[in-house]
Amino acid sequence: MFGTSGIRGTVGDEVTASVALGVGRAVASEGARRVVVGRDPRSTGPALVDALTAGLRECGADAVALGEVPTPTVARAVEWYDADAGIVVTASHNPACDNGLKLWTEDGAAYVGTAQDAVAERLREGAYDLVDWDEYGSRMRSRRARSRHVDAVVDAVDGDLGLDVVLDVGNGSGRITANILRKLGCTVRTLAAEPDGSFPSRPSEPTADNCETLREVVAATDADLGIAHDGDADRMRAATASGEFPTGDVLLALFARDVASAGDRVAVPIDTSIAVDTTLEAIGASTVHTRVGDGYVAERTRETDVVFGGEPSGAWIWPGLARCPDGPLAAAKLAELVARRGPLDDLAAQVETVPLRRANIETDAKHDLVAHVADRVAERYANVTTVDGVRVDVDAGWFLVRASGTQPLVRVTAEAGVESEMASLFETATDLVAEAKRAVAAPASD
Repeated sequence: MFGTSGIRGTVGDEVTASVALGVGRAVASEGARRVVVGRDPRSTGPALVDALTAGLRECGADAVALGEVPTPTVARAVEWYDADAGIVVTASHNPACDNGLKLWTEDGAAYVGTAQDAVAERLREGAYDLVDWDEYGSRMRSRRARSRHVDAVVDAVDGDLGLDVVLDVGNGSGRITANILRKLGCTVRTLAAEPDGSFPSRPSEPTADNCETLREVVAATDADLGIAHDGDADRMRAATASGEFPTGDVLLALFARDVASAGDRVAVPIDTSIAVDTTLEAIGASTVHTRVGDGYVAERTRETDVVFGGEPSGAWIWPGLARCPDGPLAAAKLAELVARRGPLDDLAAQVETVPLRRANIETDAKHDLVAHVADRVAERYANVTTVDGVRVDVDAGWFLVRASGTQPLVRVTAEAGVESEMASLFETATDLVAEAKRAVAAPASD
């Protein structure tokens, strides 16, 4: 039921009020006495929040309801409200028909490992510790978390930045970034700032294609920078003054280089470009690979020499400030970097990249496909890693085939020092997935 970012799926199928009720019961039954709850703008969110808080309360936990706020606001609020956990009702960058639930620990990191497994086990078994009528938890509403988030980010950034920024909220929860940047001395113009869970302005995921309007507006004006969020504002991507859209790997390299010093490590998922390794090696720092998912990245940032964590998808973690991916914080940090070190076009050009390609392949049998690919590559290659999906490293480069943790997709990545070698590796990987599709779809023989 849990993927790389909690529970997500189509409303009325994978995600229902009964699922939300069960999650609330399970988290409270695991010992949480106070839980912070929030949601993104999706129209199904209020009903799911009602079910979730009912489940918490009937197992004795108090619920602090924040309303519609960014996901990182919920994660940060766990500490602010002296809570034991946080739960946000969101499907992040998924389509409007989806929704989900993501869980946050006491220190603001996503549930992974044993904590998540314990909740999943209670959901499977229906093992809940319901309390008597006079022990029900309470529900209180708070509208202060949003302003506290703004203040926390402003306090984390130095100086009067003085930039002209265009912010594409994408009809999600990230409009607080405009308040933050204005408090930091920026002029801000917004696109699609009205929250609307049907995401009418663009698909929620902030990719180069989806953010074409942002890129055009930035390029056609005197703006210094463009910022884009997904539906719940845990992700942040950017457009340069010329309208270019640096890859997530390039942004990761820039953030990591700015934070790390010699001897430090940066936590990155296994699908990260070697451009990040190369950038850090130049200053005597290094990367440590994790499974894909911000919870796994955050888990590694608990190690004392891991000073930053990030994912090319747009999730950025400064563990000294917050252990959740915080889109508004990332926007402010990028604006600070541009104000201090020069245009993003120039900074991006400093990152030495090599040919890399990513693609998504739709399938309803993603785990079966990846398992089939794993069997095939084990027969053909010596250097195979199965930390998350199956990665094959060869002299020329590497390719990775893994199941998406949030959508019915198999994700394919290939990278090599030469374009033709990358294309060959990518073709090998996609051919393996196509072969797996045929094998999985074939009827069993008698």
